[in-house]
Amino acid sequence: MAGGREESMATTHLLSPRLEQLMASMNLKPSELAGTLGASERTVARWLAGETYPQHDSREALERLIQLEHRLNETFSSHPAARVWLHAESGYFGGLAPMDALLRGRIEAVNAALDALDAGVFV
Repeated sequence: MAGGREESMATTHLLSPRLEQLMASMNLKPSELAGTLGASERTVARWLAGETYPQHDSREALERLIQLEHRLNETFSSHPAARVWLHAESGYFGGLAPMDALLRGRIEAVNAALDALDAGVFV
């Protein structure tokens, strides 16, 4: 059992810097990260403090958000360019920004918008 606890502690120790990097690259506040992942602000604060690790739906949403971050890095030449796109009004979202969808937990919709962008459907 001690090995499992040590592994869990190592995992939570590595999570906080990864979350901070993710928030920085997407320009997310902890409260926005919580909304994106469908978690409470208190839960995200506990993740950032290394006290707990995302479970079940939150873990899956975090994995999808990390994949989205990788996708943004592949599509755009820099973090600032990706942030501009995330915060710019988009016809794909009816005049809302991709970030508006992201903050509602609609990670797949943002991926679909990137699919369209990569295919040259809209600029």
